[in-house]
Amino acid sequence: MKPRIFHGWFVLIVSAAAMVGTRCESSIGAVPNQAPVTPGFDGARAAAASLPRLHSLLVSWRGELVLEHYGQGIRPTRLANVKSVSKSVIATLVGIAIDRGLIAGLTTPISTYFPHLAKDPSPEKRRITIEDLLTMRSGLESTSFDNYGSWVRSRNWVQYVLAQPIVSPPGTTVEYSTGSSHLLSAILTKVSKTSTHQFAQTALATPLGFTLAPWPRDPQGIYFGGNEMQMTPRQMVRFGELYLRRGLLNGRRIVSAEWVDTSCVPRGQSRFNPDQRYGYGWWIREFAGRPACFAWGFGGQYIFVFRDLDLVVVTTSSADVSDERRDHRRMIFDILEQRIIPIIVGR
Repeated sequence: MKPRIFHGWFVLIVSAAAMVGTRCESSIGAVPNQAPVTPGFDGARAAAASLPRLHSLLVSWRGELVLEHYGQGIRPTRLANVKSVSKSVIATLVGIAIDRGLIAGLTTPISTYFPHLAKDPSPEKRRITIEDLLTMRSGLESTSFDNYGSWVRSRNWVQYVLAQPIVSPPGTTVEYSTGSSHLLSAILTKVSKTSTHQFAQTALATPLGFTLAPWPRDPQGIYFGGNEMQMTPRQMVRFGELYLRRGLLNGRRIVSAEWVDTSCVPRGQSRFNPDQRYGYGWWIREFAGRPACFAWGFGGQYIFVFRDLDLVVVTTSSADVSDERRDHRRMIFDILEQRIIPIIVGR
């Protein structure tokens, strides 16, 4: 199937701007009062309040916060562990690094940064490119799911990932793996000559108007590349707005429009759900018939971008392991499809 760019996105983001009528670009960073509910979104707020696992629901439409809901005891300034939403942030940093010439391009072999692969008995590992890591098509056996625990308990996370066997030809099959994103963090550390956190702060968070909290690192001090980032819901909204505006906020170019567009071109699909396809660190699917590009973290951490609706929606949730999390995800999608998108479309 030929890839195509989705020109309409919806971003579901847990944090948003300060007040209704206030532009998201200018309001995040302060600690304003919770925004009142814009008429028409009462049903979405009531549905959100009925979900015990939901910590926040924020809806930004046309750059204005029209709904900001927090669960009991949750404040706007509380950091959320956004889980695999981190992968979308890391992918954006790779785009910035390519824009700046720190990485030559998407087809650059990762052996450029891990030269010991030249001696690896598997020649296919030398074919793995930056793009293959971004699209989860490295061909390496996954370090997620059943393999996650042994990986994060290892003494060298990077070497552990690179030592995994090849299970499919690089560039062919999506094999979701947090290790692929962690290799990108290691590469960013090398090319930026600083930590991934510092590069993220100077190249992304500062231009977006907030301070990015440090998050866990591996035994070698490399910041976790695909998990455990800490953000407030409003910071998540800000990040979603960046993709809604094709890399430009407040007249400042943060990442190229070409990178934003190509990030949401499907390169493969989930083997668990064929309706969900994967681009450069972002998932792609339709909600209520509207194309969305979205960041997805375990337990219900989401940033959904719907460009054709000029809409960003964020949710954060309890990330505790629970048999209820799949039902929780379905109910979040129901709120999105039944109580938010129809309201936007009808106006």
